[in-house]
Amino acid sequence: MKYVIVLGDGMADRPLEELQGMTPLEYAKTPIMDELAAIGEIGTVHTIPDGMSPGSDTANLSVLGYAPRKYYSGRSPLEALSIGVDMKPTDVSLRCNIVTVSEEEENYEDKTIIDHSSDEISTEDAAVLLEAVRKELETEIYKFYVGTSYRHLLIWDKGEVVELTPPHDVLGQKIGQYLPKDAALREMMKKSYDILVNHPINVERRKKGLNPANSCWFWGAGTRPALSSFEEKMHLRGAMISAVDLLKGIAVGASMKNISVEGANGGLHTNYEGKAQAAVDVLTKEDYDFVYVHVEAPDEMGHQGSVEKKVQAIENLDGKVIAPIKAGLEAAGVDFKMLVMPDHPTPICLRTHTSDDVPYLIYDSTKKQQHDWKYNEREAAESQFHIAEGHKMIEYFIG
Repeated sequence: MKYVIVLGDGMADRPLEELQGMTPLEYAKTPIMDELAAIGEIGTVHTIPDGMSPGSDTANLSVLGYAPRKYYSGRSPLEALSIGVDMKPTDVSLRCNIVTVSEEEENYEDKTIIDHSSDEISTEDAAVLLEAVRKELETEIYKFYVGTSYRHLLIWDKGEVVELTPPHDVLGQKIGQYLPKDAALREMMKKSYDILVNHPINVERRKKGLNPANSCWFWGAGTRPALSSFEEKMHLRGAMISAVDLLKGIAVGASMKNISVEGANGGLHTNYEGKAQAAVDVLTKEDYDFVYVHVEAPDEMGHQGSVEKKVQAIENLDGKVIAPIKAGLEAAGVDFKMLVMPDHPTPICLRTHTSDDVPYLIYDSTKKQQHDWKYNEREAAESQFHIAEGHKMIEYFIG
């Protein structure tokens, strides 16, 4: 038996007037997911432990079977693993987003976060901007590292795990009250704006109608993580397919194979088909039992507040990822189980994550059932199946 988890990051949502009271998942044309639901099982799962922040870090750890209360040590340290930074026990890692803040206000504290991803800036452009910041601000205590797109890294030698606010939680709000209380971090963020605001790359971005990537934003502080081996834990050889450093870092920590797919970028226009083919190949041509296919696009579109693009991201997940994986495994003649789910909701109306239960879909090619339900939040909540602790989902799925 082969096992596939297809994770639509932030795919779950709330009913929207623009969609006649339906969620994006309910409204989207998803014939493959609905087909699998009719011959499989749907239900809900609570991925975020009560009292913990509803981030992709805690949620994806849960889905992979790692209880966040035990294993979570911060978001950024997981990304550090992906980037290849060997953290010392005394290091603190922080996510360094390159964000867009408003430019008309004189005081940095009065500015507003417009875009947490700077229009999904390319890694190539972001690397040039981060190098400009690094030349001015890097010291023996603070070291900058390039990640992917807008997601980068700051390592603080002998640092402190300070409370910091994710930029996507304060979109459209003045930033003053959300700046770090630590004076050095706050001052670096302010100076980063001065360094980046008139950088030639941002001059060109404005000409193209793109948001300028004009400030660093620190968040997600934590210490070096210690995950147990996924293979030892689940007795399955596992592989990860994701464009996001967080998921790649979890895979490194869990000693899973990381598969890089050309053109996969974590955005709406990612290489969906390449991810699907990589999943089929690792299960049918290599000696792997389990693959985790992570698609970031629904979450990004939720943060952007775009109903149309979130619907499109979900339809792409259905037609360009789930459909070809199903077809490829069937063509190879292997028995398989597939779990489709979000990690957390990213409601359009809020443009940030929530801790609400998420819908899941389990399909077993060897045990086809017969139902009249479709895969969406409403019908999943009406089913009899509910997993109260997210980290037990994978054991339930694998059986």
